[in-house]
Amino acid sequence: MTEILRLHYAPDNASLIVRLALEELGLQYETVLVDRSTHAQNSPAYLAINPAGLIPALETPDGPLFETGAILLWLSDRYGRLAPSVGSCDRGAFLKWLFYMSNTVHPNLRMSFYPDKYVGQDATCQAALRTQVQANLGKSLSLFDDLAVENYGWFSAQAPSSLTLYLAAILRWMALYPQGQTGWFTLKDWPNLSVIAHNLETRDSVAALCVAEGMDPAPFTRPTAPNPPEGVAL
Repeated sequence: MTEILRLHYAPDNASLIVRLALEELGLQYETVLVDRSTHAQNSPAYLAINPAGLIPALETPDGPLFETGAILLWLSDRYGRLAPSVGSCDRGAFLKWLFYMSNTVHPNLRMSFYPDKYVGQDATCQAALRTQVQANLGKSLSLFDDLAVENYGWFSAQAPSSLTLYLAAILRWMALYPQGQTGWFTLKDWPNLSVIAHNLETRDSVAALCVAEGMDPAPFTRPTAPNPPEGVAL
């Protein structure tokens, strides 16, 4: 085990959500590039940390963690910010939406990135999958847009939470990836989510993300392809 938080990351991957959380919490941490150009996520060294071979992983004093939602929850509980505390009356509502983001929204988006992993190489099957996925994602965004008017402190424009950090990354990827397949998504169609994303972009954590991963300003509301100083993006 390590006494230092060490983030295994790749630019513009799910690790950016964890980086944002670490920055918001003001924690010291190290980073280790998982070089996707050489499939380092499948290397024995990385699989020893994350046997699922997915990015990110976070080495902690409690041992290595993987799965974005689990890492966010561990950080929130360990350092007492970015989520309602254990025992809070808001805890249950927060958890159900965090898990919905992690277990439903994110996997649906991943299907649009890598349809061949789910339906093979047939172009017609891939197009059908993307159509269904986009419908699913549109419904999910509407649910979150409605949630934003409920005045929960953990899902609002006033203060970040691990859930709003997760949302911002999802909004970015919907607008950017896969290239040529993003015409269905326009952020202005979900105005409450747009406000959350705009407010996040004023924070130091997002400025640090942009420098570290080669992103232009406004990475969530006006995203462009990154130019990372090391590694490759999605």
